[in-house]
Amino acid sequence: MLITGILLFNKASKKEEEEEVNINDLIVKEVLPVTTKSIEKELRVTQSLAWKYTALLEKLTDPDVQPKQCDVPIVLLRQALYNVRQHEVFLKMLLADADLCTKHIEILQTELSSQMKLLKETVQPKMAVPTATVFPLFKVLSKLWSGLQDEAELLNILNNITLNLQPFLASQAKIFSESYLDSLLEASQVKTDEQRMTESSGIADVSREWLLPETTASFNELPQQYNGVCGYTLVSRDGLLLPGNPHIGVLKHKEKLYVFSSKQAALNFSSSPDDFVEKVAEKAKCSPELIQLLKLHQFSCVSPYSEVRESLLVKPFTKCESGTQTDLHPMETNIVKSYEWNEWELRRKALQLVDLRTKVTHSMQTDLSHLRRENATQTWLPKDTACQSKRDGESNVPKPQIYLAGLRGQRNAQVVKTNLTRSVDE
Repeated sequence: MLITGILLFNKASKKEEEEEVNINDLIVKEVLPVTTKSIEKELRVTQSLAWKYTALLEKLTDPDVQPKQCDVPIVLLRQALYNVRQHEVFLKMLLADADLCTKHIEILQTELSSQMKLLKETVQPKMAVPTATVFPLFKVLSKLWSGLQDEAELLNILNNITLNLQPFLASQAKIFSESYLDSLLEASQVKTDEQRMTESSGIADVSREWLLPETTASFNELPQQYNGVCGYTLVSRDGLLLPGNPHIGVLKHKEKLYVFSSKQAALNFSSSPDDFVEKVAEKAKCSPELIQLLKLHQFSCVSPYSEVRESLLVKPFTKCESGTQTDLHPMETNIVKSYEWNEWELRRKALQLVDLRTKVTHSMQTDLSHLRRENATQTWLPKDTACQSKRDGESNVPKPQIYLAGLRGQRNAQVVKTNLTRSVDE
């Protein structure tokens, strides 16, 4: 960083000697207008196509048109309209990023100019400048220069993304060329999105809750359902995408906000909003590209993943308690215990190694040291022993045993009783 700042200052000082210094020459000035203009040009072409497809689908899906007159592939036209609207959304995102990047570059240019002026006032009048004073200025100058380079590279990436999106329109241009669309439109008027908004005005059904620009703060920043597309027209006109007009009134139903292309569409939708919401979800099932285009991920019947369904159906909290647990050492450490940062310590160890080359190892044994060796002794483990200090005594009594003879056999036999008890001592 320090060397980069010094080189930038020297380059600016050298230019000042030759001609007037222009700090804007230090960056690629052509990147700023070219990227923004190319994205705006692509956006105008895409919007023109979207308006033509919309007008053509309005004409072909009009109930007054007879079926025999509709010999145009309406399904392909509807898919082409979805494709163009998606391309328009991506280009608007890229254009917003390019504008933000341009603002950052302008801020960095101003800071770079002031920093260069401060450096000139600090360095040029003096023969010698303390490093503690001038080095931080060079570092700040290098940091600002790196920021300019990063923003210029980001603009280049945005331009490349815009170029990579062009093939997605080229394929459908082979099917529906400009001349073919003009021949189908004939004398039909192609209305822009702004013209459609100015034609429709007024409040719809007062029985529902409506948000108006006169009574609602931050009206233009309200999160609109279906990405600002009229849901009633999408259902009633077989998938036609018409931008809603918030100035008619924004319908608030079940904490969601809906916009409509006309007053009649708002009245019809507000009469049974739940039915139309389900019909929009059914349309998205038939055309999966509408899920991303209309931001229908919050509908459980449309979202294919249970994780997305569970996470997006819950109303987000503005505050929450969270905790994170990580490993003590997420990355494997490699600490070298013998590492030395001190140069003098390394020199001391080098001298020791050099000195060891001239040394010789000697060994001798004396009368006092010959017994100093490692000994090992093995003994028996102590046995488990027990001693008894008294003796248990006991006393017995004779067990009486008597034998009776003559109980069976003879009727008149005499019973003889014999005592067979033995004494304890026997």
